[in-house]
Amino acid sequence: MRNHSIRTARRVTQGLAAALAVTVTLTLGGCGGGGAKTVKADYADRVLVKKSERKLQLLKSGQVLKEYKVSLSDNPRGHKIQEGDKRTPVGDYILDWRNPNSNYHKAIHVSYPNARDVQLAQYLGVQPGGMIMLHGLPNGTTSPVVRADYHKLDWTNGCIALQDQDIDEIWRLVRDGTPIRITE
Repeated sequence: MRNHSIRTARRVTQGLAAALAVTVTLTLGGCGGGGAKTVKADYADRVLVKKSERKLQLLKSGQVLKEYKVSLSDNPRGHKIQEGDKRTPVGDYILDWRNPNSNYHKAIHVSYPNARDVQLAQYLGVQPGGMIMLHGLPNGTTSPVVRADYHKLDWTNGCIALQDQDIDEIWRLVRDGTPIRITE
């Protein structure tokens, strides 16, 4: 009885191994002549913002896919500690939702404050603030001269601002749930 169980277990294991081999062969090698093709999306798997360089980079597998110039606030140095300090946070967050109808040309939310930010604010007796976004220019800004000036200045209240065409591209290349690291 015991030998029969061992032989049965071996046959099941061999059968599973054969099925796995066929699956791998078909997946990697294709089925010849016109089978389904694997589609590889070119989404960024991480976003990196370098505040001191005013750069935002879209990364995939550690490689830079795209790089953009950003505008911050007029008080960008240091970590955001409280509401109204006009700072952009420093640390690891998530791009967790988006707003196509914001007061700016599209907006993607940064998950600030995280638990550490809340704890620090509580310790200091302040409100941490929130609604940190990647966004385009204010809606209704149509003058090419004014639009160009926005690109040269730090003008937000702590958000990360981009040209409209840049946020459009980021909107397409970054999915909700993508990690973002913001550094000094």
